[in-house]
Amino acid sequence: MSEPINVTAIFRPLPGKREEVLANLRVAIPLVHEEEGCELYAITDAPDGSIVMIEKWTSAELLDAHGAGRPVADLNVANDGLLAAPVEVTRLVPIPVGDAVKGAL
Repeated sequence: MSEPINVTAIFRPLPGKREEVLANLRVAIPLVHEEEGCELYAITDAPDGSIVMIEKWTSAELLDAHGAGRPVADLNVANDGLLAAPVEVTRLVPIPVGDAVKGAL
């Protein structure tokens, strides 16, 4: 297995579609929380109106399995036609610094 990996996923809802996207995320998130390797899978509001998901996975392999899983597939279908752009996903490799809890996501 590889090292832990963090992810950001940015959802940019079309005008008037934000609540539908949030409703779809509310269905998917509890299912993903049950997946092996999921340490964090949370959404936040961004100032520009986008929804930013912050994720932490124990390994890239388990993240890959998540990406190929049913909750993501169902979320993609549910959000079809609701987003202004494809979800922007960025994989990040942690660089822990300082305090073990405060210095790493």
